[in-house]
Amino acid sequence: MRVLVTGGAGFIGSAICRHLVLSENATVLNIDKLTYASSLASLNPVENSDRYSFLQADITDAPAMAAAFAQFQPDLVMHLAAESHVDRSIDGADPFIFTNVVGSFVMLQAALVYWRGLEGAKKEGFRYLHVSTDEVYGSLGDTGHFLETTAYDPRSPYSASKAASDHLAKAWFHTYGLPVVVSNCSNNYGPYHFPEKLVPLTILNAMEGKPLPVYGNGLNIRDWLYVDDHARALTLIATKGRPGETYNVGGNNERTNLDVVHSVCDLLDELTPVLATGPRRGLITFVKDRPGHDQRYAIDATKLKSELGWSAQETFDTGLRKTVEWYLANRDWWQPLRDRYDGQRLGVDVKSKA
Repeated sequence: MRVLVTGGAGFIGSAICRHLVLSENATVLNIDKLTYASSLASLNPVENSDRYSFLQADITDAPAMAAAFAQFQPDLVMHLAAESHVDRSIDGADPFIFTNVVGSFVMLQAALVYWRGLEGAKKEGFRYLHVSTDEVYGSLGDTGHFLETTAYDPRSPYSASKAASDHLAKAWFHTYGLPVVVSNCSNNYGPYHFPEKLVPLTILNAMEGKPLPVYGNGLNIRDWLYVDDHARALTLIATKGRPGETYNVGGNNERTNLDVVHSVCDLLDELTPVLATGPRRGLITFVKDRPGHDQRYAIDATKLKSELGWSAQETFDTGLRKTVEWYLANRDWWQPLRDRYDGQRLGVDVKSKA
């Protein structure tokens, strides 16, 4: 199986590349622009494999993408490349529109031209997986879960750009017949996560005795999914999912943001106690909430489980422990990233600047 992965130097993309090469015996071409959140060090476990190769390119570069398809001849595309940080999208939406919308369009067009040139079993077996987020669905109340049929209601420039790209992917299936499958996932966490996101930022700040920023009152709820469980799910969806269908991927681990921060603090207090400063929960600092902050996300992954037999292997507690232990043991990976991003808050409300 030959798999073209976009965004493979990012958090989820690198997990996919490692899983495909190490567990699925696949041959992988990783295409990544290498933005601030990318790290080729995340591919160290597979970089010397003769079944792994890397191409630095921008997915908005149509000639480069067409050439990549023609030269690599993939059986499967897993499109993950995206700008993904909500706060950054609030400060500046431009790269989110260009990468997430225009880039997805370019990828779909390149895939369509390539697929139309295939014949026989090669054409019949080709699949294009478009990887998205639960944020396209908007915000839930106190009850209920996002279903594959939930109406889209994006609330930030980031989620709006992802919603637009989802619609493009589905349109390319319905209009042109391109065998597209779409996935929407809940919040991922795990090793190799860029330290601007809640879990790694909390881990590293807590390790260094720095303030732990929590938006608003910290009671916003997310469903947490361990990244390696997600990688297994995406492989199943890409290879076994029905073209034209959407599959939600969730960990069934609802936690408030404050609960997540508490759990990280308690684990670090257990694993690396700092008696002089006391419990790390004392580092928590409540900061101004982000504009349009969705209150609750929760995924119903019944379709994925019943049709494809997937289930998460990690609970939130087991996955978080593995994550904290990984950061404690892998300073060589995160320190260079930390040197250029020291945990400052991003995405200041532009309305407050007026």
